[in-house]
Amino acid sequence: MSDFIITCGSPADLKKEHFERIGVEYICFHYMIGGKSYPDDLGESMPLAKFYKMMEDGADTSTSQVNIDGFIEFFSKFLSKGKDVIHLELSSGLSGSYGSSCAAAEALRKKYPERKIYVVDSLGASSGYGLFVHTLAKLRDDGKSIDEVYEWAQANRLKMHHWFFSTDLKYYVRGGRVSKTAGFVGNLLNICPMLNMDYMGRLIPRAKIRTKKRAILDIVNRMEKHAQGGLDYSGECFISHSACYEDALEVKRLVEERFKKLDGEVLINDIGTTIGAHSGPGTVALFFWGDERVD
Repeated sequence: MSDFIITCGSPADLKKEHFERIGVEYICFHYMIGGKSYPDDLGESMPLAKFYKMMEDGADTSTSQVNIDGFIEFFSKFLSKGKDVIHLELSSGLSGSYGSSCAAAEALRKKYPERKIYVVDSLGASSGYGLFVHTLAKLRDDGKSIDEVYEWAQANRLKMHHWFFSTDLKYYVRGGRVSKTAGFVGNLLNICPMLNMDYMGRLIPRAKIRTKKRAILDIVNRMEKHAQGGLDYSGECFISHSACYEDALEVKRLVEERFKKLDGEVLINDIGTTIGAHSGPGTVALFFWGDERVD
């Protein structure tokens, strides 16, 4: 039995049953919608369909990261039982939660000097962050030590690719990513922005694709270009979406049609409330192991 615990945050966007199956513990972020606060508990407090419907109807949203005290309480549950901890955190390029988790770990090292507490900046989000932690759990199950898992995570985190496109620019306008004029023109011309995570874990626009059909094809083409082994990619692939399951299903179909050596079926997840509060409904994201992100 492993003598260490792998943990992460709820914005890893895996289902509760998935976390339970791979033996990973998660801490919930929080969000506000319609003036009320909820935990980002994978859709338990509020079904995700209701959350995205409220956004479509104009409800304002905001999110809050876990503070230092929250991380101290979370980590202490495992350290007090004699377990070491390796924690994979949401990208520091998107949230200050990495800094809070590091501060909590430093404080707890003084209280539990005999325990190991590692914190890794995933430089990722949503189910790319989820695929990362899923892979760390497999390494643990293969008998790797906490030190080996930590070293692997640090060495490979920039090889996790995150590609996103959105079919509705109004949420980018609300978040200040595009101007109102650009958003209006983009929606008029059916522009779907293509974005990815850069080497600092920030979400960066990469292209403007006209029509959703072309965006779906483009995102799979990018996987072919960047995946380890190209069309011979033999790793796992996750997809996440925000209230546009049919679009995610089409991306899955094309990926499985093109990449014949995938490790298992492409897994489709929901984009949870922490990420979805900023991306809005109509976003599809594709995640896989690829070449190292250098820009």
